[in-house]
Amino acid sequence: MKVTAVMLAYGEEPWLVDAVRAVLDSRGVDVELIVVDNGCTSDAVTKVADLSGVRVLTPSENTGYAGGCNVGAAAATGEYLAFVNSDAIVAPDALAALVEVVREPTVGIAMASIRLGESPDLINTAGNPIHYAGMVWVGGLNEPATRYPQRRQVPIASGCVFMMRRALWEELGGFAPEYFAYHEDTELSLRCWQRDLSVEYVPDAVAVHHYEFSRNALKLRLVERNRLVLLLTTYQARSLLLLAPMLLVVELSMVAAAVAGGWWREKVAGWRWIWQNRRWVRTRRAQLQAERKVPDAQIARLMTATFDPGNVEAPPGLGVFNALSKAWWRLVRPLLPHRLPRRR
Repeated sequence: MKVTAVMLAYGEEPWLVDAVRAVLDSRGVDVELIVVDNGCTSDAVTKVADLSGVRVLTPSENTGYAGGCNVGAAAATGEYLAFVNSDAIVAPDALAALVEVVREPTVGIAMASIRLGESPDLINTAGNPIHYAGMVWVGGLNEPATRYPQRRQVPIASGCVFMMRRALWEELGGFAPEYFAYHEDTELSLRCWQRDLSVEYVPDAVAVHHYEFSRNALKLRLVERNRLVLLLTTYQARSLLLLAPMLLVVELSMVAAAVAGGWWREKVAGWRWIWQNRRWVRTRRAQLQAERKVPDAQIARLMTATFDPGNVEAPPGLGVFNALSKAWWRLVRPLLPHRLPRRR
């Protein structure tokens, strides 16, 4: 079983050498590793470039997480594609465990059990929850890994360490490069579910992640922009109409948070990008709606009506929001589309 692992390098990359060596030390699979230099500012890429089994690709510009993964995957020769963050250290048997799951024809994505670097017995994420308004966060953060001992289906796979069949990745066209970074793993997971392919958490595939949560202006812009793109392209029209009142509440709340936090310009920049790229958004929506096999009523079981991220401080009024959100979800969920439109 040949696995091509794709790893991106950007910035100082203090963990890149360790992450590369861990992938190369994998057992039970034949591994090639493609390192995409998206703008490494240290000598970390140079240190791994001559290692056996490593190929380094250097795009002409920083293509973001989405574009960088596409560049690496396009050069892959393995039957299976693994995407591993440059600050994630995979256990020797992790990739083999992922292969055993993702080779099943009903599985779209298999993700690792991501542990915290400073406390490997604690979870960084065991699969990401998704709110119906498009908000996603790490699931199980700081909980003991012993609480997640079984393989299980999860709504959204973490982009930290996951695997797909290369044939499926190519069929889906990889990540949309327009996302650049953030929510591309969410879209990919939803596209699998919409094709009736599951997303699986694999507890035996352990990876230690030197996780640092950051909130900067660019990240806030991309997270919010891409959340809206996700909603506009992956949801059926009737779902958007039914959810519109609560989506408006969320949007107004985000605007208030942006003003209070001083990043309102980034929020406006996200709206501007969507307007300027509205033709692409329409095209992307048409593509995703045409390829799906499962209606939103079935996808709804994956979603939550409660916003409860463990990696950020709870904003004021969260309890009121969650109560309103749950009430609206109970009201409209039975009305979500139970079938797909007829194909012409």
